[in-house]
Amino acid sequence: MTRARRLGVRLAVAAAVACAGSGCAVIPVGGPSIVNDAGGGDPLSKPFQRMIATPPQPTWDAEQVVRGLQAAMAAYDDDPATLPLYLTPEARAAWKPTGTVTVIDDAFQVTYADDREADAGEERKVSIKARQIATIGDDDAYVPSPGPAPAKDFTLVKTDKGYRVDKLPDGLLLTSSDVARAYRGTNLYYLNGVSQDRLVVDRVWLRVRPAESFARTIVERLLKEPSAGLRGAVTTGFPPGTKVDSVRVGEEDRVVISLSGPLYLSKPDALMAQLKLSLNKNGMAIGRTIEVQVNGEPFASADRDLDQGWTDNGGNTPFYTDREGALHVLTDDGSGVTVPGAAGQANPGFRYFALAKQTTGLVAAMTSTGISITTLTQEGRWQQVIQGDPDKLTPPTWHRDGSLWTYDRKNGVVLRYDPQSGRGPERVAAPKLQGLDVTQLRIARDGVRVAVMTGRNTVQVGALTGGAAGYMLANFHLLTTVEVGGEILDIAWGDGEHVLVLVKSKAGQSLREINVGDGETVQLPLKDKLTYLAALGERILAAADTDKGTQILELNQDHQSWTARLEATRPLFPLS
Repeated sequence: MTRARRLGVRLAVAAAVACAGSGCAVIPVGGPSIVNDAGGGDPLSKPFQRMIATPPQPTWDAEQVVRGLQAAMAAYDDDPATLPLYLTPEARAAWKPTGTVTVIDDAFQVTYADDREADAGEERKVSIKARQIATIGDDDAYVPSPGPAPAKDFTLVKTDKGYRVDKLPDGLLLTSSDVARAYRGTNLYYLNGVSQDRLVVDRVWLRVRPAESFARTIVERLLKEPSAGLRGAVTTGFPPGTKVDSVRVGEEDRVVISLSGPLYLSKPDALMAQLKLSLNKNGMAIGRTIEVQVNGEPFASADRDLDQGWTDNGGNTPFYTDREGALHVLTDDGSGVTVPGAAGQANPGFRYFALAKQTTGLVAAMTSTGISITTLTQEGRWQQVIQGDPDKLTPPTWHRDGSLWTYDRKNGVVLRYDPQSGRGPERVAAPKLQGLDVTQLRIARDGVRVAVMTGRNTVQVGALTGGAAGYMLANFHLLTTVEVGGEILDIAWGDGEHVLVLVKSKAGQSLREINVGDGETVQLPLKDKLTYLAALGERILAAADTDKGTQILELNQDHQSWTARLEATRPLFPLS
């Protein structure tokens, strides 16, 4: 089963849960037994259930009013008129729906500050207590934050129409079912910050709006800054001041996007690539030509197929190393072809081989005195480029610009070596890594995101910011951690959106595929004891200790079982 198919299944389940879990104070338009599948007939929209909230009733107690208020928050974008009915005039004037959205478990509790049965007179104080699932920030980033949610306190007063909320915190409080119903995880695509020749995915969660096609929602959001994790690391082909006038289906089944603004300053090819992938990857305009008009005049168009250079991964050939430290190509029939030059010879003591972009023909390896590189040619010879204790350097990783990176644990610095510069390694600022025990540093194939393992129990994801002004590793956020007694054995980028994390715990091993944008985690099946990982998109390889020795395994297309390929010590892909 492909990742897209697995995601589709999970979204279908989430939608079903959302429908089943809707609170009694929220009813579908058209009656309590009918779900209005809004947007279902529009090829540029996503289906969703349009909801309205029940107004407060005079006979409701304080808990019922607060539960009704939460349901009105869930329906606020569809039905903004009902929520203010729950508030006093003072609260109505003070409360703001904007800001961070807090996502809580469906089964939340409403507790009273005093005895629920006590005669509290004109005022009651209650709180919502729940397990927090995540937050959705102003930048539309979905950030998992499991654990007890901070209590949300409400003050209610008695009026001649029943209880009304007089004090409440700003922002919306939604259940996980509310989010599954009204939001869609969305991939936006920006340009990598330096060369601007590769698209970088930014995962955000966007609200489905009743009066707007989802295609337009995507384009509107694409014109804004990326989420916080990519700020300063990516750029865009849209000049400031660009606005969306309309998004529609035109003649010959084209998707016509009408823009206004200083588009003469733009880079049409980059702009069209961003639009094409941002729409297609979210199920919009697939197989259609996209045409951009500016002030009613044709500006640019993108045919059905995207130029593959915008998503180039630096090569897709799998390699492996054998027991003698020689590098081989893994062929489709499961055999191996030795690479030319020094890398294909026996290299005792060499480990952690890493391949640059396939077109460069460069390979690096850890040695007893540091990190060396060579070319995959008959004349290739090993040359040490970074000196140091191998136990104090992280395994080498290549950037798509041809530079080699490692973390010097002894001196607490990131090192970057550029073979074209004629200079030795230079230091790269990484203030957020100061004082941390960095054990792995892996640059994604998009040349922007960076995965960092600290100790043996935590993985963070950051980004390379700064560009021409000088790289900096910044924008770090926690991706995953393991409990005491467990350890992370290896990590690998699958694509620019997913990191594979191999974990050992008391219960055994587990292999997690984690979306770096919203933390969505898929557990992949395991049978044998794995040691190392390598991945490229849907293709996942691993070294495993089996009853037949150390073998390279490949995860089958159904992602349910593994197939042994050959006996070897470690698999690798270019830029892995």
